[in-house]
Amino acid sequence: MSNNDLNEMNNKPRKKVSKQRKWWYFGGVAFLLFAAFMTYVVLGLPSLEELENPKPALASKVYSVDGELIGQFFIENRIETSIDSVPKLLLDALIATEDRKFYDHWGVDVDRFIKAIIKNILTFRREGASTITQQLAKNMYNLKIKGENSFDTFVRKIREWITSIQIEKNFTKKEILELYLNVSYFGKGAFGVESAANIYFDKKAKELSVTESALLVALLKSSVNYDPEFRYDNALRRRNIVLMNLVNTEQLSLTDFEKYKKEPIVLARGEKVKSNNEAAHFLEYVRQQMISMADRYGYDLYRDGLTIFTTLDMRMQRIANRVAAEHLKEYQDIFNKNWSWDKNKSALNALLEKAIRNNPEYRGADEKPEKTMIYNRLKNDRKFIDSVKNAEATVQTGFIVSDVKTGQIRAMVGANNQTFMYGLNHVTQIRRQPGSSFKPIVYTVAVDNGYYPAYSLLNQKFNYNGWSPNNSDFSEGGYMTLRRGLALSVNIIAAKLTVSDMAPPSQVAKFAKRMGINSTIPSFPSIALGTAEVSPMELNSAYQTIANNGIYISPISILRIEDRNGMLIDEFKPEYREAISPQTASIISNMMQDVLQYGTGARSREFFHRPAAGKTGTTQDFGDAWFVGFTPQLVGTVWTGFDDGRVKFNGWYGQGARASMPIWAKFMEATYKQLNIPLEYFKLAEDVESVQFCKHSVDMGDSKLATPQCSERISDLINVNKKPGYCTFHGGGGHGEEKRGSEW
Repeated sequence: MSNNDLNEMNNKPRKKVSKQRKWWYFGGVAFLLFAAFMTYVVLGLPSLEELENPKPALASKVYSVDGELIGQFFIENRIETSIDSVPKLLLDALIATEDRKFYDHWGVDVDRFIKAIIKNILTFRREGASTITQQLAKNMYNLKIKGENSFDTFVRKIREWITSIQIEKNFTKKEILELYLNVSYFGKGAFGVESAANIYFDKKAKELSVTESALLVALLKSSVNYDPEFRYDNALRRRNIVLMNLVNTEQLSLTDFEKYKKEPIVLARGEKVKSNNEAAHFLEYVRQQMISMADRYGYDLYRDGLTIFTTLDMRMQRIANRVAAEHLKEYQDIFNKNWSWDKNKSALNALLEKAIRNNPEYRGADEKPEKTMIYNRLKNDRKFIDSVKNAEATVQTGFIVSDVKTGQIRAMVGANNQTFMYGLNHVTQIRRQPGSSFKPIVYTVAVDNGYYPAYSLLNQKFNYNGWSPNNSDFSEGGYMTLRRGLALSVNIIAAKLTVSDMAPPSQVAKFAKRMGINSTIPSFPSIALGTAEVSPMELNSAYQTIANNGIYISPISILRIEDRNGMLIDEFKPEYREAISPQTASIISNMMQDVLQYGTGARSREFFHRPAAGKTGTTQDFGDAWFVGFTPQLVGTVWTGFDDGRVKFNGWYGQGARASMPIWAKFMEATYKQLNIPLEYFKLAEDVESVQFCKHSVDMGDSKLATPQCSERISDLINVNKKPGYCTFHGGGGHGEEKRGSEW
């Protein structure tokens, strides 16, 4: 035997041993990795004690800045109900829709899971494969992982599988169904079928009809996408799918299906959900923000027992609620006496048309003859017509108050009726033309471009490419200073700013955005008269920028969030930026004080006597009434009007100074008095001088130019007045302005 043969024989066992060692090595590593992975999975599972004795979730509490509990978000907003009190057809619909093999599997439907994966791959569409038991595991034990990614989702699914199997071992199928129906979320704050039956239909679960039961099952897929109040067509379609599932599982005949599918969805309580909270719209505003942040922070708002500290001051909120309610009651009576549906038949016909087409019975009808019959019946139904009239003729309001220096929201009244938590929030969810309340932004641009308060323009009509605005009282003639033009809200003066290089529309739009208005502002000269649509919250931010020496602060409602153990999850700070110079801001602020001294907002002095500035706003035909005002400490915006623009105040009582301003003024008076807020004066920025030109006072009501006693000319200075007995004169424009002090 050669040496080569011997070497080959010696090498063969070594190679075999080497390969075996590699396999053992890789196998050991794989086992350790698998063991580590399973340990990670198991550590996130609920304990045996939790499985056998499921504990109720902890409510998340919301506190005001003055330490009061505003409200709670909790899963226990439910009435426990026995499965024997639930209609059999609802149980059948649940199983037919969510888990047809419920009575056959052991917590996981493997066949359905595999089919769903294949379908997802082939169609690129997500299809769920969770059993009722898996959904219960997810709902009851909060297996979601903080900041969940694809790997975490995979881990969570395994945990759901294991937990589902354990649930099946510990509970009967009947108990699983009962638990599931008692903890599932049906939307609008309804956890559990009993609570959902009460909120949606104002009845007990055992009283639910076939179609009502089917709707609740439909909501389990997505209470948002199939919301019967805001997405009626989606809800109706999904409900009918649930009914068809009953047909497919032979729980419902085809004849009955054809009958039931034509039934409209009819909700209780005027299609609204009630809340007795004193700050319902603010609480809902906070809830929406918390839900939007849930994935980022990995919390469950309804289970994790969070503590949410907000900016709301309940003392101010109660004052806001009271003064708004009192004013709206008074104004509803005034409107009712002045409004005539007989004189507004075209508006009524349009509103009836809209109401009929949105009516559940009409929308639920399939055949054209049936729709026509329902249409004609409702069009002549006196009760239905009266309900439309009452709803559309309700005076609505949006009122927000925030802290000038911090941007923190102190009070929010979102509608005429504060008990509708999920109703339209007229502070954040509407956009309307602000009318003359937009003018301070236009004047801000002019002042920033170097035009001073005493700069005068001819108050005479003009024609600019076919646009020729009128003053509200159709008066004109003579020269008028910018200060007086703003105080008296003279349209021609404001319009002349935007048709010239004093305040070009494109620059006004840019300033508006910097000052806090995110809505689109078209660059047309007519924006001088407030033709662009904005929300009350946006306009409030813009005025706050003026009040805060030109510094924009984003509105903020949540200060910090803590977990159930008091550990900080996050703390929130508003966005700060310099939007306009402090000099420009203080000059505009000073000019706006005159609005309340002798201008369109002078009536505010009947109620409130502290240093303040503001501006009224009234849109065409008295459709929207605005008032925005501020002190050195608080800024507040009031809008009053109607949900449909075809209904208007139709008279001078609908001016911003009358329809909106009293809410602001009465709020400020009561707040400063009850909260003992110290007196504070407006301060001028550096480089803005106050000069005493004469020692006598001049009647502000006189619009004449500078008198000989105040004829001294100081060129290139912007001089504003702070004390009684002073009059102000500005050089450089050829005209002066006289004024008495701001402490009238």
